[in-house]
Amino acid sequence: MTAAGVVAAAPMIVPSSVLGQRAGAVPPSDRIAIAGIGIGGRGMSSVNAILSYQDARFAAICDVKDARREAIKSIVDKRYQNNDCMMYAYQEEVLARADIDAVIIATPEYWHAPLSVQAAYAGKDVYCEKPCSMTIQESWALADAFRRTGRVYQAGTQRRNGPNFVWAVEAARTGKLGKLQTVHANVGTYLMWPPIPSKDWLPAEPEPPKQVFDWDRWLGPCPWRPYNSFYVTGGGGWNNWYDFHGGGILEWGSHTVDLCQWAADCDDTQAVEYVPKGANGAPYAVYCTYPNGVKLVMRDGNNLGKRLPDDGWLGMGSCSVRFEGDQGWVETGDGGRIAVSDNLRNQVPERLDDRLVLHYHWRDFIECIKTRSQPRANARRACNSHVTCHAAFIAFELGRKLTWDPAKEEFVNDAEANRMRSRAVRKPWAI
Repeated sequence: MTAAGVVAAAPMIVPSSVLGQRAGAVPPSDRIAIAGIGIGGRGMSSVNAILSYQDARFAAICDVKDARREAIKSIVDKRYQNNDCMMYAYQEEVLARADIDAVIIATPEYWHAPLSVQAAYAGKDVYCEKPCSMTIQESWALADAFRRTGRVYQAGTQRRNGPNFVWAVEAARTGKLGKLQTVHANVGTYLMWPPIPSKDWLPAEPEPPKQVFDWDRWLGPCPWRPYNSFYVTGGGGWNNWYDFHGGGILEWGSHTVDLCQWAADCDDTQAVEYVPKGANGAPYAVYCTYPNGVKLVMRDGNNLGKRLPDDGWLGMGSCSVRFEGDQGWVETGDGGRIAVSDNLRNQVPERLDDRLVLHYHWRDFIECIKTRSQPRANARRACNSHVTCHAAFIAFELGRKLTWDPAKEEFVNDAEANRMRSRAVRKPWAI
């Protein structure tokens, strides 16, 4: 089967009735049919969530790995006590099914935006793991596709529904901190995800048979390179290569910068100034400014427990954020603990349980499928937070201060930076 292009000449609106999908809200009595595309360790958490619901069912698995397809089918069929889970090697086949309401996209991140756009124009709602895009251009295309089609999109930035993060954001947005001045986002440590991934190739190895593992389709939109088994390991061996990964700034920034933009009331825009500090093989930071004057500090995850000049960063676990106003501050991270300034101690719980955060995030998506409303991590919000991360990455790679114009969607007086808003993409998977 030949893969179709993701978007050829997209119409302004694609009615769900034309595509054979259920128009409008899903009736409350119906079980939402969901298919998975590229389900590995991270995606399996979402599959388990679906298998626990009475109002949704996992109906099909699509993957380039034959063993992965068989494994997911076995798990699903055992849970439902039937043999109904269908297997597909090509996403075009599963997206053509009129009875599929939504898809999980849990592939490596370079497939996230192309598959999401393709699914939207096939009439599917989408739950997509983060990072949601590889470039500024892909971020715009993602938001535009879901605006045009009216489909529901939920980014896998589940901390938008994490109780401790929600409390901290609301403290910033409701004036508990006074006038908000600075927001801090813990981004990927250079020790695990350097800001600029390697542009080298690993040595070529014999390519597996296509029916066992489809290397060409696994590469998809990426520039071609010879097969090496390390790229496709379950631990995410692709993470440290430029063609496959957006770097450390995007890895955790897709979560934490997203929360900072929410707290700063900047869900509809991006930071306008970017000042990079540090080197690729050492602790780093990018200092940014939003249009409303709020400062954003993207700080290397390796600095947990350490301070940048003139700040009070505590470091409270992975994906930590800190919000500072002229009358107080709040900091939180994975694990549920919340730290605050002395004047807020009588208002904050010591810890909010975050063990069910993925469930809360998935319930948000399921309810929005039913009602056709927008979830917390919708495509527009994901687009804007990712543009901020991509712009910071470009500033870091170029090693200089950049100014960004959100209205014109371009860097100011910097042709080199503007060329980096997109990357080369293999046909036929260009958006």
